[in-house]
Amino acid sequence: MSTNEPSQPGFRDLSLIEPVLKALDSVGYEAPSPIQALTIPPMMAGKDIVGQAQTGTGKTAAFALPILSRIDVNRLAPQVLVLAPTRELAIQVAEAFQKYASFMKGFHVMPIYGGQDYKIQIRQLQRGVHVVVGTPGRVMDHMRRGTLKLDSLSCLVLDEADEMLRMGFIDDVEWILEQSPEQRQIALFSATMPDVIRRIAKKYLRDPQEITIKLRTTTAESIHQRYWMVSGLHKLDALTRILEAETFDGMIIFVRTKTATVELAEKLEARGYSAAALNGDVPQNQRERTVDQLKKGKLDILVATDVAARGLDVERISHVVNYDIPYDTEAYVHRIGRTGRAGRKGEAILFVAPREKRMLFAIEKATRQKIDLMELPSTEIINDKRVARFKQRITDALAIGEMDFCYQIVEQYQQEHNVPALEIAAALAKLLQGDKPLLIKPEPKQSRQRAEEPVARERYSKEKYPDKRGRDSFAEKRKPDTKPDAGMQRFRIEVGHMHSVKPGNIVGAIANETGLDSEFIGRINIFDDHSTVDLPEDMPADIFQDLKKVRVAGQALRISRLDESGPTARTRPDRDAGSFRDKPSASGDKPVRKARSDRESVPFRDKPSANGDRPVRKARPDRDTGSFRDKPSASGDRPVRKARPDRESVPFRDKSSANGDRPVRKATVARDTAPADEKRQTLGLPAKEGKKSRKSGAPVKKRSSKKVRSKVAKQKGKRTKTTSARV
Repeated sequence: MSTNEPSQPGFRDLSLIEPVLKALDSVGYEAPSPIQALTIPPMMAGKDIVGQAQTGTGKTAAFALPILSRIDVNRLAPQVLVLAPTRELAIQVAEAFQKYASFMKGFHVMPIYGGQDYKIQIRQLQRGVHVVVGTPGRVMDHMRRGTLKLDSLSCLVLDEADEMLRMGFIDDVEWILEQSPEQRQIALFSATMPDVIRRIAKKYLRDPQEITIKLRTTTAESIHQRYWMVSGLHKLDALTRILEAETFDGMIIFVRTKTATVELAEKLEARGYSAAALNGDVPQNQRERTVDQLKKGKLDILVATDVAARGLDVERISHVVNYDIPYDTEAYVHRIGRTGRAGRKGEAILFVAPREKRMLFAIEKATRQKIDLMELPSTEIINDKRVARFKQRITDALAIGEMDFCYQIVEQYQQEHNVPALEIAAALAKLLQGDKPLLIKPEPKQSRQRAEEPVARERYSKEKYPDKRGRDSFAEKRKPDTKPDAGMQRFRIEVGHMHSVKPGNIVGAIANETGLDSEFIGRINIFDDHSTVDLPEDMPADIFQDLKKVRVAGQALRISRLDESGPTARTRPDRDAGSFRDKPSASGDKPVRKARSDRESVPFRDKPSANGDRPVRKARPDRDTGSFRDKPSASGDRPVRKARPDRESVPFRDKSSANGDRPVRKATVARDTAPADEKRQTLGLPAKEGKKSRKSGAPVKKRSSKKVRSKVAKQKGKRTKTTSARV
């Protein structure tokens, strides 16, 4: 059965028992929703049901009301089993049963879930219950222990079946279905209907009646959806502005990981907001307290994961913020279904990074609804809001009254110091505000030159400035050793000229992956087989890991910090193929060296240089037959040394030098026995004065060279021993 605009009879037209109708009147329900109007009659008739409707349309009441109308209160045994994917949803369904059965005396419902003590659950099961609402895992445990018996089971409900499939509970659900009695009624409800869910319905349900509520969109029309394009480094600032500008009662902020829930909740608390984290690692009793605080208004913001917040129905929730975009469209539908429930108005805000635009388009296609671009509040709007709130605090304080004592203090101060009352009021307002400034400073206008830098880089392309290798001349002329700007760090990426990459390709890939604006991407230098790029030094580790897998021009970036990959010297693929001077330079400014066929056979100095600036050295046939000093130099500037037949028999100092500038040393027979003074006298030199002390002027006794060497050796020995002892 399918309908676009189903008829809506009253609850009294659906054959419900009087206690249930009385409970509906007490909670203020006037007319059933479309899913309720179509589901209650066949369930009252005992037929199997497959219901598909979006979350927040009243599916819980659709199966709870007919079940309560058919239950036997006098038989104290589990007659109904409801399986829910999460603990929170199990508790909420149990509370809904209790609310609708508030006028049914002797009715008992019990939620069973992981995280609660087995003994408490076992005692309640032994006392007897009519309806059991639980998660698949804990229900299986009680069935295997024998504490939960399904012999009297007449109805089994699968709530949020698609979510149980996504969480991996589908095998547990099938096991429970196999253990249930053959003669029982099954009702399956799901927001979406994957193939696996259809297979289960076909296998375990008997001639089920399919009910599908087809609306124009898969999300409630009462929810106003908006999105904001934001990068990862500015998410928190954007969220803070939205919290200041939006008027909300309660809010759920969805993130992807458990760690992110704790981190974001702590940051919001530091900014003065009442926030708490909700994830799978939080103990069950604390989770229940957190949800209860949100319902009672003691908590305003809940930062949660998809699983932890599944099925939450808190009337205060007016806003849902998708801080991290969901992985699929179904998760988005379930997320924003936490607001705008039961006909109430709701707001859904989605943060989208530039690289997540495809998911935004997929969400719009799946929901068949256009998501509007949100305008982030300006500085003036935020300041106006802050001033208005500050004035409201003054108004609230005046409304409370009981300020006689304060009047007296202000009046006394005014008389004692002769200060106008207005100045006293301003000083008190300053004390109230504290060190935190009331107004935020206007944002400085960003320079367009920096933002347009990637475009400027692309203008210097090889089509406009070609060279022999087709390189980017602008990047080549940059100094590769220029230091990055303040707050930036240089990274190396393994893609270069040989891959036909351009600066615009690199900027686009990094901007799409990290969400960085182009103005935060610094200098880019492109080389043969790699490039360097300056990025913010505080780039998160997860973004750094993602960048390693990004591909540009068909090549993986494999990004690494420059200090890890070494210097950025250009690689030369032809280095091993020939001599360096035998190839033209990359820029063409170095002449090619001529080939030398006689390179191995002719000495270096016997042939002219490549550019003709070196004279040819004359051949020397006697090079290997004569002494070096016995022949003239090639340029003729060195005289020939005369042959010395007595070279080996005459001491060096006893013969004159080749050019006659050194006198012949006279023979000294008593060389080793004559005193030094006599030798100087023989040579006609004055006697040498001994060393004198600088202080007293007395002659210093000359130490024997042997004694000096001995003393030095001893000192070295002492140092060696001392060093060894220390070691």
